[in-house]
Amino acid sequence: MTRQQILDLYFMDARCKLIDLASFIDRVERSEGEEDFRMTAFRNALTELSKGNQEKAKQVLLALSDPTTDPIPAATTKAACGAWPGTR
Repeated sequence: MTRQQILDLYFMDARCKLIDLASFIDRVERSEGEEDFRMTAFRNALTELSKGNQEKAKQVLLALSDPTTDPIPAATTKAACGAWPGTR
């Protein structure tokens, strides 16, 4: 597909997602309490979008992922939280 075809096909969907992200950030910033590691990771992932890298999706995923390779002895929670807290 050409760039124009991709824009024609996907732009409105991407626009909607961008507005959803802006709404999410607005809600977080208006709420009481402190942000946790998830918002820090989220903001770091967002900065990857403005860099000139060719693999933006990969860089966003890496910004949210656990970079360690050693397994932990046991799970510390019952569910995934979507971002690495930066500690073990």
